[in-house]
Amino acid sequence: MNAKKKRPSAPAATKSRLLTPAAKTRPLAPADLDAVVAIDAELMGRTRRAYFERRLNAALRQPKLHLQFAAEVDGRLAGHALGRVLEGEFGRAQPGLRLEVISVARGAQGRGVGWALHAALEAAARKRGLAELRTAAPWRDTAMLRFLAATGYALSGALVLESALQDNPLLTRPESVASPSRDKPGDPNDWSAPQANDYEQLARDTADVRLLAAKDLDDVVRIDHHVTGRDRRAFVQHALDEALRETGVRISLAARKDGIMAGYVMARADLGDFGRTEPVAVIDTLGVAPEYEHHGIGHALLQQLFLNLNALHIERVETVVAVQAQGLLHFFLGIGFAPSQRLAFVKRLT
Repeated sequence: MNAKKKRPSAPAATKSRLLTPAAKTRPLAPADLDAVVAIDAELMGRTRRAYFERRLNAALRQPKLHLQFAAEVDGRLAGHALGRVLEGEFGRAQPGLRLEVISVARGAQGRGVGWALHAALEAAARKRGLAELRTAAPWRDTAMLRFLAATGYALSGALVLESALQDNPLLTRPESVASPSRDKPGDPNDWSAPQANDYEQLARDTADVRLLAAKDLDDVVRIDHHVTGRDRRAFVQHALDEALRETGVRISLAARKDGIMAGYVMARADLGDFGRTEPVAVIDTLGVAPEYEHHGIGHALLQQLFLNLNALHIERVETVVAVQAQGLLHFFLGIGFAPSQRLAFVKRLT
């Protein structure tokens, strides 16, 4: 009796396809810039050269924080993938890799190029001891959702939150933020105050809010240690360096009260991550010293951030918050953020 040939299970088929790609992968090089920009422009309908120049330059400056691969078919660049190492954004304990871009030229699609690029990223992430891969995608992008499902991703348990600045209450209703009474201590940003205050002021006026500077490192490390309970100087150093050098514009801020740093926000403004074609600001880290909690520091930082973004004609801001971080979720939802049309995904590597 002839036995029927057994069809391989989905995991085995996936593994086979990943291990026998149709493309040759290698690290992305500066000489690839023009080809990368051309492939992306063909797919997006517009050029994003400035974005790719910044990401490639960042990888050259901090190679330990970036994984970037090219895929070749018949000796020609057919696709590219960009990843950024996550060391501790919003208190994350495990290091991971943020998949920012994975693109395949139209003429090379359906030949395993995307699988090959992802396999190269995953292998490099494992070699570096990274615990997970993270990314985000619009829920309507069915092709990307199918790719992420096939390569082992699942919903991450985090929410992508966003706010259109034209609708954000910190900009549309700044007069509703009341000053604290000299006789009654309280939060100067308590919008539930039953009546107006003769000493009304903007939230940003409750603290001295300025651009974050390299000299602020020790203060940021101190606040981060209080918030997370861990000494994460290396992460803070890298994040501060990126905030000051790698972003297209400097928008990270520090807030001081009586000369003492009370909080900070690290944000970046980029055109390109996760296939975005319009400018967006991304808040990576927000920290407030415990002794200044409920004193309006977070509101002051974000109000000034939003004013700066408005001046730069950036119309939307987003962030990612774990659903377990109830305090942080409550804060962002309370200042006009809402769930985005993007979904957050994760693939565990350990």
